[in-house]
Amino acid sequence: MDFKIIGLFVRSVSFELTNSDCYHSRIPYDVELNGRKIAENLNRNIFSLYDLRPNTEYRVTVSANGTAVSHAFTTKRESFRLNARDFGAAGDGVKQDTSAIQAAILCCPKNGTVLIPSGVYLTGPLFLKSDMTLELAEGAMLLGMTDRSVYPVLPGVTQSEDEREEYYLGSWEGNPLSSFASLLNGIHVSNVDIVGPGIINANAAQGDWWRNPKVKRGAWRPRMLFLNGCEQIRVQGITLENSYAWTVHPFYSKDVSLLDIRIYNDPDSPNTDGIDVEACSGVKICGAVISVGDDCVALKSSKIYMGSRLNTPTCGIVLRNCLLERGHGAVVIGSDVSAGARSISATQCVFQGTDRGLRIKTRRGRGELSVVDRVSLENIWMDRVNTPFVVNMFYCCDPDGHSDYVSSKKPVPVNEFTPRVGNLSCRNIVCEHCSTAGVFLCGLPEMPIESVSFRNVRISFAADARAGYPAMMDGLEPVAKLGLFARNVKKLSLAGVTIEGFEGEKTDFADIEELWEEESNGHGDN
Repeated sequence: MDFKIIGLFVRSVSFELTNSDCYHSRIPYDVELNGRKIAENLNRNIFSLYDLRPNTEYRVTVSANGTAVSHAFTTKRESFRLNARDFGAAGDGVKQDTSAIQAAILCCPKNGTVLIPSGVYLTGPLFLKSDMTLELAEGAMLLGMTDRSVYPVLPGVTQSEDEREEYYLGSWEGNPLSSFASLLNGIHVSNVDIVGPGIINANAAQGDWWRNPKVKRGAWRPRMLFLNGCEQIRVQGITLENSYAWTVHPFYSKDVSLLDIRIYNDPDSPNTDGIDVEACSGVKICGAVISVGDDCVALKSSKIYMGSRLNTPTCGIVLRNCLLERGHGAVVIGSDVSAGARSISATQCVFQGTDRGLRIKTRRGRGELSVVDRVSLENIWMDRVNTPFVVNMFYCCDPDGHSDYVSSKKPVPVNEFTPRVGNLSCRNIVCEHCSTAGVFLCGLPEMPIESVSFRNVRISFAADARAGYPAMMDGLEPVAKLGLFARNVKKLSLAGVTIEGFEGEKTDFADIEELWEEESNGHGDN
C-alpha cells in the first residue's frame, strides 16, 4: 500500500491511496501523524488531516495488514491569521455577520488566512480576494440568508465604453444573464484556498428560491460557490449543502482543484447540480461525495452566444475516487457545450442511484465548435444506475428543443450550427441493477458519433426493473431492460461486453459504419 499528497495547505493536507479500488479501499488502514495514531480502520481512498501548524514538517504513516508506508511533508507558510470574530462576527446564527466576515477578507494580507471558528454565521454573499486562505474550522457553518434583497445582482453583460468588448459577470445555464451573487464569490482572483472541515449551507429550502424555479424574479438564482475568471483555486474538505441552484460553478477558470469535498442537496430540489465546470481547463475533482437533485458533475462550455465569441472549451478534466449519488447523471457533458469539451477522464469512481452514468447530451444549434472528444471512463462501479451509458445528440430540453430542426431524425445540411461527438472509451466497468437500458447511443444522421469503444464492461439488469426514458429526446417510448442501442455511429468496438437480464434482442443497431465485436457470454431473460 502506498499513498501520495494531492493537496497541501497551510493547516491541512489531503492524501490519496495509490490503488485500483473504486472510491473505497478494500483494505482498511490506520493513520499515524508523527508517530501518534490519529485514525483507525479508514476505508476511503482519499483522506485529509486538519489542525496542523503552518510551515511545519510532519511525517504521516499509513499501515494495513502489518505493512506501513511513511511520507514527510511541510505545510505552507502563512503570513497572518485573522479571526472573523475579532471583526465583530457573532457566529450565533441570529446576527447578520456578512460585513464582519467581508471586512476580514478585505483586510487579509497576502498569503494570510481568514479563520471562521466554530459557530453559525448568518451571512449574505461574500467576495474573495487573491492570495489568501479561507478556513472553516470544525463546527463552523456559513448559513445563507433567505432575504433576496441582501443578494447583489451580477449583471450578465456590460459593454466597454467603445462598445467593442464585453465584460461577463452573471451567468445562467450557459448564457450571460443577470443573476444574484452567490454565497461565496471569486471574481478574477487567483491563488485562493478554501479549506474545511466546516460547512457552507445556503439554506435555500427556507427561502423562496425553489418556487417557480424557471421564472426570473429580479435576477436568476445564485450558486453557492461561483468562480468567475479565476486561477489556482483549491477547495478542500468543505461540505456544501442546500444550494439555491448549481452548487459549485467554476466559470472560465483555470487550475481548479476540488478535493475531499461533500455536496448534499435535496433530491427534489430544482437545478441543484453538484459541480458545473463551464469553459474551464485543468480541473481536478478527487474524493468528492455528491448527492443532489440534478446532475452530479456537469461539464459545459456555454451556449452558442459565448461559445462562439470566446471559443473556450472545457478541457483537461480529471475525476478520480468520487462517489456520485442520485441525480439525473453522474458524469454529464453538455448540453451547454458550444465551445466543446475534450480530454476528460473519470477513474476509480462509484456511481450510485443516478438516472444515467455517463451522459453526453448535445443538439443541432450548439455550433461547429461544439466538439466532445477524448472522453474516457475506466475502472468504474455503477449500482442502480438506470442507464449507464448515454450519448444523445437530439437533446430536447431547451426553449426550441422540440422544434423540427432539433428533433428530426432525417439528415439536415451540415453547417456552422452542427455539433460533433468524437472518441469515447469505456473500459473495466461493472454496472449492476440497471433498469432502463445498458447503452444508448444516438448520433445525428448527418454527423454520426465518431468512435465508441467498450472493453471489459459488464451490465446486469434488476429483476424488478421499471420502464423509463433512456435519454431526453423526442420520439422515444419508455423501455426496460434494453440492451445495447446504437444509431448513427461511425465505429463501434465491443470487447468483453457482457449483458445479463436484458429483454428482447441484446443489440439494436442501425447505421453503424464499422462494427467490431468480440464474443461475450451475456444472456437475456428469454
